[in-house]
Order: sequence, then C-alpha cells, then structure tokens
Amino acid sequence: MSKSNDNRHNQPLQSSVVAALKAMGSSPGEAMLIRIFKQEKTLEVWKRTTAGDFRMFKTYEICAFSGNLGPKIKEGDRQSPEGFYTITPGLMNPRSSYYLAFNTGFPNKFDRSWGRTGTDLMVHGDCSSSGCYAMTDGGIAEIYALARESFKGGNSSFQLQIFPFKMTAANLAAQAKSEHLPFWKDIKEGHDLFELTKRPPVWDVCERQYVFNAPGNGILDAMGPCPVMAQNPLLVAKQQADEKAIAGQLTAAERRASEEAAIKARGEAIGGAVGNVFGGIGSVLGMGQPTVTPVMSGKTAPAPNPRARWLL
Repeated sequence: MSKSNDNRHNQPLQSSVVAALKAMGSSPGEAMLIRIFKQEKTLEVWKRTTAGDFRMFKTYEICAFSGNLGPKIKEGDRQSPEGFYTITPGLMNPRSSYYLAFNTGFPNKFDRSWGRTGTDLMVHGDCSSSGCYAMTDGGIAEIYALARESFKGGNSSFQLQIFPFKMTAANLAAQAKSEHLPFWKDIKEGHDLFELTKRPPVWDVCERQYVFNAPGNGILDAMGPCPVMAQNPLLVAKQQADEKAIAGQLTAAERRASEEAAIKARGEAIGGAVGNVFGGIGSVLGMGQPTVTPVMSGKTAPAPNPRARWLL
C-alpha cells in the first residue's frame, strides 16, 4: 500500500536541473544510466549528450543498503544485489510505500543461472533498507523524475550498474581473499568498458558469467558456451595494467606485513634481553633473593651485603 494517493511521481524537474542538463549538452529526454557503489554509498546518474557519449550529471548519497559487500544469493539474506540490470518503465513504482521507487530487476539472467532468489529489491526513498538501496525522499524524487523524462523521450530502458566499491586496483587488492573476487573481476570488465568508451556496454550471460558487447544481441544461452569475441585493445591494456597494479599492491602489503612481523619480533627479543639484564642485576643486588620476613627470634640479624651498599 502507498503512503498516500498523491501525484508525487509526476513532480516536474526543477528548472535548475533542466538548466544543468542543458549546460552539459543534454536534456531531460535523453538516455540515462545509473551506477551504484556500495562501499562509497553513492549513486551516480549519467546522461547522454548530443555528442553521443555519457557524462556524469549528479551524485546522490545512499542513506543505507543491506548486508555486506558481495552479491545477493537468496531470499531473506538481507543482501543488496550487485551486477548489471536493465530498468524498464514496468519496473517503476509510483505508489511505493517508501515514497517512490524502481525495482532493480533482480534476479536477472545472470542471477537465475546461479539459482539466486529474491523479490522486490528496490532503489527507493524513506532512508531505510532491508535488502534495497535507500535514498532520501528528495533524492529518489529527482532520480525518479529523471528516469520518467528519459522514458518520455523515447528511451525504452536505462542501465543500472551496481558495484561493491570503486573498481580500482587498490580496492580489489584489499579484497584479494574474498570469495567474491572472481565475480567482481567479471563485472569490472563492464565497468571498465564504460569508463573507456563512456557508452553503456551491452551485457549478456553465457557460461554463467557476464559478457559485454558480445555477438548475439541478448539471446545467448546463460548456461551455454560463450561465443568467440573480438578483444578491445584498450580494455586489454587496462586489464593488464590493473592486474599488474593489483600484484604490486599485494606485494607491498605482504612486504609491510613481513616488516611489521620483524619489528614485533625484534621488540620481543629486545624486551627479553632487557628483562634478562635487569634480572641479572637484581640477582647481584640481592633483589632476586626471596623476601624474608623478620622474626623476633632473639638472634642477631645478618649484616647487609656490603657490595650491595656500594652498588646503591
């Protein structure tokens, strides 16, 4: 049920937004693309310009998302999805209980090939999440209006790309031991293609993995073999550079860990040596001898150690 039967889904774009789009060579009716980065809690709206490329229009803060870094696996795991999704007008929810919303389209072709389950995974308002990406009401209102106007401009869909973090070599190296690393490297290819070309890559699924700009136009068998694909030389160069950087990051991290372990070991060795030295001095001073409690025995007490007096 909706909070109210108002007309919030038809709120016009503010004149400042329209002016900003015009200034960047775009318009409300042009195509758009959305990228989400979990760790940074940011949602980016990109718009196509008259030159045909996409430029980032605005970044919105994500109030909350559910779960940890990594894809959604099954219904009830309270995990927000990751991957590539296609948003059509039918996925827009003008009567959301969370102000306004659009469905991510989870599970998509890739998710289904792995048997992943989940329903009603949204990007919505109300700043509260239980498996979704929650925005402020003002943020989702503007994003919703941008999507609505893009559809009105004749675009049948827009692409939603969801990543665990900024797909840098340093971030991937930091997650080198994660079970999700192969998946992240898979979707990184689509991320990198967009970064290089500033045009949304066409995504598909074969051999239960994402492929981008593959022949077949969306009719590949998700479980079947992947077709032979032409290699983008710019992408290959970037991937090689990133793999080298990741290896360098790991080497540096291992070197730091080794140095820290050596410093700790030296500290323990020095501490032990100092303890032994002071222990020896204590023995010389008589400090190492057991404490004797005076007893009223009527006997003469022993004279103090003259060497100890000299040392003191």
